[in-house]
Amino acid sequence: MRMNDDEGSPAFLRHSPAASLLTLGPVMFNWAPERWRDFYFRIADEAPIDIVYIGEVVCTKRQPFLAPMLPEVVARLQQAGKEVVLSTLALNMTRRELHLLRQLAGEVDFLVEANDIAALSLLDGRPHVIGPYINVYNEATLRFLWKKGAIRAVLPAELSGAAIATLAKVGLPLEIQIFGRAPLALSVRCYHARAENLHKDGCQFVCERDLDGLGVTTLDDVPFVAVNGLQTLSHGCLELGGHVAEMAAAGVRHFRLSPHTVDMVAVSRLYRDLLDQRLAAAELSAALPEFPGGAALIDGFYRGVPGAAGLEG
Repeated sequence: MRMNDDEGSPAFLRHSPAASLLTLGPVMFNWAPERWRDFYFRIADEAPIDIVYIGEVVCTKRQPFLAPMLPEVVARLQQAGKEVVLSTLALNMTRRELHLLRQLAGEVDFLVEANDIAALSLLDGRPHVIGPYINVYNEATLRFLWKKGAIRAVLPAELSGAAIATLAKVGLPLEIQIFGRAPLALSVRCYHARAENLHKDGCQFVCERDLDGLGVTTLDDVPFVAVNGLQTLSHGCLELGGHVAEMAAAGVRHFRLSPHTVDMVAVSRLYRDLLDQRLAAAELSAALPEFPGGAALIDGFYRGVPGAAGLEG
């Protein structure tokens, strides 16, 4: 695989610093390989996305099913003019996972998103993106990572708007997730397997039954979180369209959508219109497709209140 270099320089150096860029994070869920491939083919052909992150970030056991299709998917995205970034696993625990990490970090023709601190030593001195699974909560951390070669940082979803504005002053380009379930935590245990009375090593890939994550409720039957294999996600769907203008004014230029089974082409078009000021934020939230399971739209973290809080107004 090679990076699209038709203009003689890496794709990530060719974006206008003043432009608002729409990005698509990696698929977090266990989708069938054909569904996964066709999803990216449609993104390539129809979605106004500038940068596409691709790779398994949650469970290494899923990766072998997707690997045969990766070159074809990357080629299709690049032919459509998308910049492709390779995302690393977010939790590396075995020799095999570390071996795969080294292979991915060795892809010199691609920008890599580091989602685990183990990746940073392998990428030291090379341009790379800091993923949302690496905790960046203060200016000192951001400056340190910048010196080590980071060209952009995707901030954790639980940061407030005030914290984002403070970090933006450092000068390293920031990327903020504005749509999709928020990644909250990872565990060495597989919640999906445990829910089916299975062991992690014999999970039978039960996570493939829940294409947007498995909703979890409290004992009082109140929606709480969602689980995806080893991963805990918000139950609600982040929708930060009403805060995009404020973030842009603070210097944020990269805005991330997280893939789900809703019509992501339609979602991306709505957010593209918002970034280009052809659509108001209230119109966008009203026009979004219904999220799977009827999960609520939330923006609490950004406002500095409980993350599950729904949109105001």
